[in-house]
Amino acid sequence: MTTPNGPDVQSDETGSVSSSPPQLGPLETVHSAFLGPEGLRPGWGLALYFGLGTIIFFSLISIARLIPERGASLLWRQLFTYVVLVIASLGSAAIMSRIEKRPFGSYGLPAGCSATKSLFVGLVWGVAALSLLMLAMYAVGVFSLDHLALHGVRMFNFAGFWGLLFLLVGFFEEFTFRGYPLHNLTRAIGFWPAAIVLSLGFGALHLANPGEAWIGAIAAGFIGLFFCFTVRRTGNLWFAVGMHASWDWGESYLYSVPDSGGVVTGHLVHSSVRGSRWLSGGSVGPEGSLLVFVVVGLVWLIFDRFHRNAQYDPRELHNL
Repeated sequence: MTTPNGPDVQSDETGSVSSSPPQLGPLETVHSAFLGPEGLRPGWGLALYFGLGTIIFFSLISIARLIPERGASLLWRQLFTYVVLVIASLGSAAIMSRIEKRPFGSYGLPAGCSATKSLFVGLVWGVAALSLLMLAMYAVGVFSLDHLALHGVRMFNFAGFWGLLFLLVGFFEEFTFRGYPLHNLTRAIGFWPAAIVLSLGFGALHLANPGEAWIGAIAAGFIGLFFCFTVRRTGNLWFAVGMHASWDWGESYLYSVPDSGGVVTGHLVHSSVRGSRWLSGGSVGPEGSLLVFVVVGLVWLIFDRFHRNAQYDPRELHNL
């Protein structure tokens, strides 16, 4: 039977009464597909984030055509590219924060004095962890430092240049894989499933680098998973950004070894890796050495001792 002001109500043979759920109209169905109880659904948020980032990147990168492609200007072109990548990554998240009505800091980069401290601590940990790895490689005879490749003011110029560039790399790669995407996927499937999915993607993308190998890609994914762990325990990305930047800077400039298969112009020393590629990493560099898993595992345990409690929950970060 039909009640005057309510849904259809039917009575079965036993006399019990049941009501059928109200039917959604076309507009309500579309609304439900895009919006959930917490606002924009995570899948649509990710698609919009990467779509906006792509538009911003290609809109700005066209300016790079004004920069000549010869000689030393190639370094400035590379720096400019990473500036654009950072703007695209953070800019699209800023737009999403307005759409989703969430503070930008909830995506992993809250402002404040503690941010500067965490970034600095991460910078120290990155150089220290890499130095431990290089010491281990030296101890087993697959790495050695020869002599300085730079002298005088050029040492400081290139140190500053690569420091700035790898800081941009840290911001771009950490936010792109462990900023907005980690926040959204955590809402959808939980933190560790999201961390594993994004770390697998992070490692797989390294295979596109010239000179990279599968063991280096696995190592990159493992390091990415550790960075997810630091986000879990600190509640933000600042430590991960700092450690990522100084690790890359240490590989490319300080110890002058391949970084995921690439060797930079303007490195500090002439160094050499030799012997078994399982220990030296071969063309990949230290990230292709089995020793990297030992060192990162040890660093993981030490970090766990300093940061005992989880601080990351997207549903509780809206007041940042």
